[in-house]
Amino acid sequence: MKLYVYDHCPYCVRARMVFGLKNLPVEQVMIANDDEATPVGLVGKKVVPILVKEDGTAMPESLDIVRYVDTHYGNPIITENIRAEIEEWANNLSKVYNHLLLPRFVKLDLAEFEKQSAIDYFVEKKTESIGDFAQNLAETDKYIATVQPLIDELSDLIKSEKALSGELSLEDIIVFPMLRNLTCVKYIKFPAKVLDYINKMAELSKINLYFAKAI
Repeated sequence: MKLYVYDHCPYCVRARMVFGLKNLPVEQVMIANDDEATPVGLVGKKVVPILVKEDGTAMPESLDIVRYVDTHYGNPIITENIRAEIEEWANNLSKVYNHLLLPRFVKLDLAEFEKQSAIDYFVEKKTESIGDFAQNLAETDKYIATVQPLIDELSDLIKSEKALSGELSLEDIIVFPMLRNLTCVKYIKFPAKVLDYINKMAELSKINLYFAKAI
């Protein structure tokens, strides 16, 4: 199987996680952010992740990929359960955290931003949603003030470093990619319980963290 992804994309991390958690081989292809031809050629639109299955057919949509891989390769290990509190937490974080993340992603030397044309493409597209990148970086403290309390609150919802609810579920597939991306923000302080979860889930799912590159 072949998985087309960006390193920074949380939806791509979801798809990558299921392969790591199940210890399944997959060829990961990091495509340039301005490469429209590859995804359009595979599924008719510019999206990632895209899984090319063993029969050669292509599948988009991160949770569809997670469910397909989990149910077709060995016994399923990921339940569908999501606590209402986790759903609300993720929704609240998603409203603000891109103001911290998007301007930093282009500074992390990621494969999808290897070319200046890919950086320019990303900046132009994302400026439409968050505004000027430099201005967002300058207002880091303002966004940290909203994000940090959410990170602190998560401690009370973590039942195990190996799974938020105590057993692997869609909670982990949704929340871990968000936390993982926040490791590129050096001003966030992760409580011990949250940090233990991030590190353990990264290990189990074989996903790289950004602590060493944090800005």
